[in-house]
Amino acid sequence: MAHITLLDGSIGQELVKRSGETPTPLWSTRVMIDQPELVGAVHADYFARGATIATTNTYAVHRSRLERVGIADQLPALIDAAVSQAENARRGSGGRIAGSLGPLLATYRPDLNPDPDDAARKFKELVDLMADRIDLFLIETVSSVQEAEGVLRGTNGCGKPVWLALTVMDHDGTRLRSGEQVSDIAPLIDRFAPDALLINCARPEAIPAALKILSNFDLPFGAYANGFTEISEGFLKDAPTVDALQQRHDLGPDAYAEHAMGWVSQGATIVGGCCEVGPDHIETLARHLRDAGHRIV
Repeated sequence: MAHITLLDGSIGQELVKRSGETPTPLWSTRVMIDQPELVGAVHADYFARGATIATTNTYAVHRSRLERVGIADQLPALIDAAVSQAENARRGSGGRIAGSLGPLLATYRPDLNPDPDDAARKFKELVDLMADRIDLFLIETVSSVQEAEGVLRGTNGCGKPVWLALTVMDHDGTRLRSGEQVSDIAPLIDRFAPDALLINCARPEAIPAALKILSNFDLPFGAYANGFTEISEGFLKDAPTVDALQQRHDLGPDAYAEHAMGWVSQGATIVGGCCEVGPDHIETLARHLRDAGHRIV
């Protein structure tokens, strides 16, 4: 049986659900100013349910996003608040903290083509603010090879493990959301040597095909899927809110765990959840893993 790292689940959406507030483009960031303790409570809940990684609430903390609302100067304070809440939650749990690095401009938007030089500089700023306080960097929801290059350059030489999570088309797990083949990432893997490869924020049904490709890179690999029906056109616009996406009603904790256990049977050693996958899903997945004889680490 394998040693499995169990990631947490959704952070931003879980914060929206617990707050009862209407989602806004900046909600998951604004909460660290208005209700930072809510972030810590989400992390603590995931640890209590069996997760061994707390992913910092920094996915959307980018100057480009903060500038829209005139608070770019608060970037260091927001990073500090996010990491502090993860640190508080993991006390006594023995868990690790993953510093989340989300897309620089927007999620699922490879068409925006972030310049790798500019992206590298901006990601390095975030890396420098977090590196001394986290255990690893989790690059999330990478939609294209160009997007991957910028963030990998920004994390290069950071002194911490770097995990790269790609997002694939919902109905074709062999292709990134840019339309490029997942295998097209190979030159960057050779150049930057990330410590693990993952697939995230895609339908769970698309993940097996993607994992089959990742398994060829001779690196630890895994996945954490979302629970959306599809990525709607309404979400593929500037400054969208999560209410433009619809939750699936056929992906409860047991159904999700069955998908994840299939990934483990393919050789995945890192699993967890993304959007619409909450604490109940992680708790159920932990039980399935233990029942199958795996050790959660």
